[in-house]
Amino acid sequence: MRILTVIKQVPDSNASIKVKTDGSGVEEAGLKTVCDPFDEFGIELAVQLREKRSDVDEIVAICLGGEKATDVIRTALAMGADRAIHVCDPKFENTNELFAAHTIAQAVAKDEKGFDLILCGKYNIDLDSGAVGPALAEFLDLPHVGAVQSLDVADDGCSLVARRRIEGAEEVVNCKLPALLTIEKGLVNPRYPSLPNLMKAKKKPVGKLTSAELPDIDASTAGTDLIEITPPPPRPECKFIEGEPEEMARELVRLLREEAKVV
Repeated sequence: MRILTVIKQVPDSNASIKVKTDGSGVEEAGLKTVCDPFDEFGIELAVQLREKRSDVDEIVAICLGGEKATDVIRTALAMGADRAIHVCDPKFENTNELFAAHTIAQAVAKDEKGFDLILCGKYNIDLDSGAVGPALAEFLDLPHVGAVQSLDVADDGCSLVARRRIEGAEEVVNCKLPALLTIEKGLVNPRYPSLPNLMKAKKKPVGKLTSAELPDIDASTAGTDLIEITPPPPRPECKFIEGEPEEMARELVRLLREEAKVV
């Protein structure tokens, strides 16, 4: 069994995000980036499957991103991936997730052996969207199960049973392999890469693909265009009400009715 995990470099959730003055994107200068937390669930699940099974031959991580994405690729390798594919080219620098899925699909198709299981995070925390996984499955013509919270792979490695939460119930899906899954929070707890594994990761192979190796990439597959990114409006100053309890209550009601207009 060969497993592919799709990873993405995103801003650290604790970082201070600043939008460019022209609204074209996020200011990247000095911005700390990490591997998307949901993608780490996919890496961890792949590693745990290898620890439990004897038929997992290889775990490959694939990342679409600029040169800085090397850091998150090394994180995936330190967590247990055997090798990585870095899809890196200025022509691929498009924030549209459908275009990203199409580009990754072209890279995956170049692998002659193919993959039995492809794992993605449920969504990415930067654009707060979950289109890459389902779109990738469509481009590769694979069955897809989203937001998986429990997984059992058959002993023969030919099928799986996935469980996912739906409104008011749990859905159980039987699926033949190869397939693509997007992983929900709670299925696994990602391990923290140890220093020795981080050092070993530097020696693991990382193949790079550019537009020269992927000539079928077409920006028209994007489907949508990013028009503008705007920061949220600043929070109003907090008002403090002083006085006796009855006076404070009356003033609070007045403010809620006349200024906030919520009562």
